[in-house]
Amino acid sequence: AVFAEIQRETGAEFVHPYNDPRVIAGQATCSAEMLEAVDGLDSIVAPIGGGGMISGTCLTVSHLAPKIEIFAAEPTQADDAARSFRAGHIIADDAPVTIADGLKVPLKDNTWHFVSHYVADVLTASEEEIIEAMKLTWQRLKIVMEPSCAVPLAVILKNQDVFRGRRIGVIVTGGNVDLDRLPWMK
Repeated sequence: AVFAEIQRETGAEFVHPYNDPRVIAGQATCSAEMLEAVDGLDSIVAPIGGGGMISGTCLTVSHLAPKIEIFAAEPTQADDAARSFRAGHIIADDAPVTIADGLKVPLKDNTWHFVSHYVADVLTASEEEIIEAMKLTWQRLKIVMEPSCAVPLAVILKNQDVFRGRRIGVIVTGGNVDLDRLPWMK
């Protein structure tokens, strides 16, 4: 209601944070940069919540490197994309509870199109696996990543049989973490 009023008064336009084609095109630049920087990838693994980043990845890869398999990575406790992928239609989860809070939003029509047409599989990781991926990244690379960002690595570590022998690109999306509340420092 508030936005509708602002829209009427100012002529502002609503841009959905992940289901808008312009946002998806913007997020496609992440995988475009990856393809420019790294040759010979077999797979790309990206996080999935509402699907903006994975849709951008699909947009880029399907046009520039269609032989690369795209995998979506999702928390087990917020697995609506995995369930949707298996069912062949969107299954919304209204209130998922996960440490990977950036991935708690549902797929929408535009993002579902990309997921259903271009993603090889949607794989999940448990809360413990996500935390271990965060911790491993901190220990080995000295990079603090937010839980949502750690999900792709957690999925790769969990599914080594799927990824063994492959050259994998991993989309690392953010470090929005309160250092005083790192989940392994309780």
